[in-house]
Amino acid sequence: MKENVKKDLLLLTVALPSLLIVFPGFAAESEIKQRNTDKSTEVILNIPSLSEIELPVTNAELLTQQSAPSEVNPDQPETEQTPSDDADISIEVIAEPDNLPQSTPTYVIDKEEIQKQGATSLADILKRMPGFAINDVGHGADTHTGTYYRGASINQSVFLINGRPINNNVNTYHGGTDLNSIPVEAIERVELYSGTASALYGSSAFGGVVNIITKEGYGKPKLSASAEFGSLSLNNQQVTYGGSSDNVKYNFSFERFFTDNRYRVPVGAANRDEQGFLFNADTATSTYFGSIGVDLDQKNSLNLDVTALSSRRGLIYFGFPLLQRDRLDHDGLNVGLSWKTRLGNGESSNLTTSIGYNQDYFSTYGPTGAFYRTGTLDTQQLTARVDHEWKITSNNKLRWGLDLKNTDLNGDVFSTNPSRIATNETEDRSLFNTALFAVNTWNISDNFLIDLGLRQTFDSQFGNYLNPSVGLRYAVTPIVAVRGSWAGAQRNPGLDQLYVYDTVHGWEPNPDLSPETGSTWSAGVDVNFSQNLIGQFTYFGSSIGDRLGVIAGRWENIGLVDTNGLEAALQLRIASGWSTFLNYTYTDAQIKTGTDRGLQLGLIPYSVLQTGVGYENAGWQANLYVTYNSGARRSIFANPGDKATDFAPSFVNLDFTGRIPLTTNLGLTVYLENLLGEQYERVNRIYSPGFTFRVGLSANF
Repeated sequence: MKENVKKDLLLLTVALPSLLIVFPGFAAESEIKQRNTDKSTEVILNIPSLSEIELPVTNAELLTQQSAPSEVNPDQPETEQTPSDDADISIEVIAEPDNLPQSTPTYVIDKEEIQKQGATSLADILKRMPGFAINDVGHGADTHTGTYYRGASINQSVFLINGRPINNNVNTYHGGTDLNSIPVEAIERVELYSGTASALYGSSAFGGVVNIITKEGYGKPKLSASAEFGSLSLNNQQVTYGGSSDNVKYNFSFERFFTDNRYRVPVGAANRDEQGFLFNADTATSTYFGSIGVDLDQKNSLNLDVTALSSRRGLIYFGFPLLQRDRLDHDGLNVGLSWKTRLGNGESSNLTTSIGYNQDYFSTYGPTGAFYRTGTLDTQQLTARVDHEWKITSNNKLRWGLDLKNTDLNGDVFSTNPSRIATNETEDRSLFNTALFAVNTWNISDNFLIDLGLRQTFDSQFGNYLNPSVGLRYAVTPIVAVRGSWAGAQRNPGLDQLYVYDTVHGWEPNPDLSPETGSTWSAGVDVNFSQNLIGQFTYFGSSIGDRLGVIAGRWENIGLVDTNGLEAALQLRIASGWSTFLNYTYTDAQIKTGTDRGLQLGLIPYSVLQTGVGYENAGWQANLYVTYNSGARRSIFANPGDKATDFAPSFVNLDFTGRIPLTTNLGLTVYLENLLGEQYERVNRIYSPGFTFRVGLSANF
């Protein structure tokens, strides 16, 4: 294990300077094109030399400055937009929205990069962002294998759509947050927050906050469509129609995805049939999105958005042959209405009021030998939020508000197994959660700011608790800034863990569970190496007590996990039309108590590296991506003979994406995945298929 760690750190040491050696040609007077994360229209963000930045920086934005809108012709086809000599096609955007705390970085990936990557799900988008280790993405991936951010599981992070929560904190029957629940075509950008920003969105953010911002219509009505076909019976169709008329904006999207995931796997692989093929791993999803926005006057606007998901898939079980024909049905609905208003004159005081409804229906069912069982969880949430951004003085900004959430869970358990018939039941449980939040940012001096955050929660199940947070940022020189943050957090057990028997795995609920409590922290440095190379380097850590897990078939608080890690995000502009990025994350998530004391948390690799280089000109695109994964510990559902200390082997993956303009409005897209053809082990005996491809057509009308 220690040799793997040394190998990973050596890889990072070699990779970073190599990137600079391979691409030495900088254009000193160029501009870097980025997305303004505060606007829904496209803008150009100039990044000057930091020696030209006048201090004090009101929001301590070292690497970015407030941008000015550029004129955009919404009727001009995308294929006709030829980059100018000083334009840049950014592969990953590093930005800091002005309405968020500035003591920790905000990473943003926009629709252009999403399209270039050929992402087919939110998991596809997140896998190339700093800090993420995502095992359940791509061919043969499964819901068991996990999504982790800085060592925290998916239910220890907060997921939002347009600022509204979509997490349901369901932990059994494979009911975790589904990262296929929003059509990729409907996504404008994805923002990743951490540190003090967690006070704004939830006490359970041990990891971070992922906010999915959806598209709004603009200009004349426009129809966009794409169709892809590829390996393993893959087919994917997307349609979007959007535009605006007077003060009304609208956008509607539909996406259908299917793949059978039937391919040869080695002996010992999960769900391997008699012919040596992976079976029961097919996936079919249909997702819908619609939004309508109305500008009531110069100060008030309303927006309604709706997303719906229908998902049918097989499940892969490692180590449980009787469960290898399980199926999972997931239907989801998310509806939100928001009202935004400017109070007073100018932009110094903005109020957003929103209400939302979120439903997730999960049903896991299948035979276990001669018996049959099913487990159903139906979660419905009503949310309301009042969020006020107030620039009190030029050096003092307050963001505060109120969150309300009511959760209803209906759990239906049924089994024909005589040993489990006594556990057949229907549980109907509810809880109500209220929270007051505030984050105040002070510019103490020309180059020093402090973020102070508080989140006071009132929970009908677990009482009242306060989670403070603090962050700071100091510009040491016009080129280098240091930052740090600390936040307290509490994640309560899910209603299913408390009350609903898991008849699939045979896990008993425990109404006496305590919340997971602890804190997270980070320290980092932001560096502008040159006008063409910017970097953010972060040390992160967390300590989570009373971690939830299963002991002897029953949910329990099983102990303490301490996580420490390093995160690097680099963005390099090579020349006109060229750009590259490199993200590296090292995560040491160590179990501190119990029989697994001293071991790495299962399914979390020590090292993940993502890098890529891209070129775009006159509608032509070519992008090459490299992934390195050090391999994760096989901790659960292991094969006979596996040891608790066994790790899956490390692997390197190489992907290529490209676009060829056929006409002004029509393009040919090509995605070649796993060019090296290595059938690597994702995690816990689940294997990739080797080389796969996708070919499609995209059109704008």
